[in-house]
Amino acid sequence: MDELKLLSLIEKDGRLTPAQLAGMLGEDEAEVAAVIKKHEEAGTILSYPAVIDWERTDRELVTALIEVKVVPQRGEGFDRVAARIYQYKEVDSVYLMSGGFDLMLLIEGTTMKEVALFVAQKLAVMESVSATATHFVLKKYKDKGVVFVSEANEDRRTPIV
Repeated sequence: MDELKLLSLIEKDGRLTPAQLAGMLGEDEAEVAAVIKKHEEAGTILSYPAVIDWERTDRELVTALIEVKVVPQRGEGFDRVAARIYQYKEVDSVYLMSGGFDLMLLIEGTTMKEVALFVAQKLAVMESVSATATHFVLKKYKDKGVVFVSEANEDRRTPIV
């Protein structure tokens, strides 16, 4: 069985059943279910998230990308600083990056002020953080492979494979 293809299909649509996946791969359903279970237990499959278009709800949500310059810790590099940062509930994602900044954070809050206060009061004051740059997301066009389109073109709202 092509396990990478199976994992790719699951990543694109976590709602697919083992029967559907088996049909798509030309494999036995029980074998597909066993491989999925193996990857869940090994920690390869971590979760099955949905992509939500929050603009179509009443929820107020502000998203920001924050670049962070970090002074690496001796013997631990960026790992200890990243672990401290990802503990905050406001932090959705943390990535180690190449380029002018070391870490990229994806932050969510209810207002721009809330995000700004997080940066000013929690992030920028950390000993290992030497600089930050905050970029607020104004509109999502595509997220996790899903194109966000207007209601007039709703039939086009599908994952791009």
